[in-house]
Amino acid sequence: MKLSILDQSPISDDQTPRDALEATMKLAQTAESLGYTRFWVAEHHGLPGLASSVPEVMLGYIGANTNEIRIGSGAVLLPYYKPYKVAETYNMLGTLYPGRVDIGVGRAPGGPAEVSEVLSDNFLQSVFRMPDLLKDLIRYIDDADEKIKAGPVPPVKPDIWMLGTSGKSAKAAAGNGLYYAFGQFMSDAEGKGVIDEYQKSFKPRYEGQEPYTIVTLSVICAEDTEAAARLANSYLVWQVKKDKEDEFEYLPSLEAAEAATLSPDEQKQMDDMKGQMIIGDPASVKQELEQIHEETEADEIMIVTITHSPEDKRESYRLIAEQFDLGKYDI
Repeated sequence: MKLSILDQSPISDDQTPRDALEATMKLAQTAESLGYTRFWVAEHHGLPGLASSVPEVMLGYIGANTNEIRIGSGAVLLPYYKPYKVAETYNMLGTLYPGRVDIGVGRAPGGPAEVSEVLSDNFLQSVFRMPDLLKDLIRYIDDADEKIKAGPVPPVKPDIWMLGTSGKSAKAAAGNGLYYAFGQFMSDAEGKGVIDEYQKSFKPRYEGQEPYTIVTLSVICAEDTEAAARLANSYLVWQVKKDKEDEFEYLPSLEAAEAATLSPDEQKQMDDMKGQMIIGDPASVKQELEQIHEETEADEIMIVTITHSPEDKRESYRLIAEQFDLGKYDI
């Protein structure tokens, strides 16, 4: 089973934004050494606790400090941008790092409404134009426009992925001959049904192309279940508190999270979120990942792990890689 990583560059309460971005780059190096297939970075805007607002800059940095792991965006929030400029950017990355670049595309705002307004003259109007934006991007990446080339044209064109959390995104991916990544970690939809819909309606963009799917899951692994639960508690407290209290603007330490006072509503919210995550020791995490892989028939599993300590995050990925015998462990 292929495993990959999506990182959001969260900022812990003892880090600077630069620390968080450096941790993302180091995680990409770790992922490569462990045998993970690809490493994607997220795009978020106006969220103080997340440092990754410009994936293409991080991908240039990561690509220069790795050798073979695939790198990509998870996702380019296309309604904000001109497709031609996106094609130029990722073609340049593809020229620098041939055969390694993925363009993950999404349509979410990735931040608060106030930020969307300053990023785009009319974000909602651009969302409605998403089908046309997608077709334009595909045309430029495929070098299929008779008059315009998005140079530099790389020796191997980047793969285009549609990222989403519903049947609507699956239909868009299938209808345009794109690969599809389903964000189970932020969706209430049933993954198997969405992936089945994509696979059944897939229309190849070029001869010999087959549908390909990723399921993205939130996972925290440690040597034992108790330790994993303690790591997860920091993330969960942050999620329910970050918009309400200044002290939790950044990812709290394990001790700060344990000392937090939770309302009944916050506790319920945490319990609901925990039910959407995989938290446990290496053997139980492997079992759950294998079960989801079998149920959804996805080609690949992508993992999102958020912990206060970058070392704990890298260890979580190491333990999982070891369970699946992905490759080297010399980190």
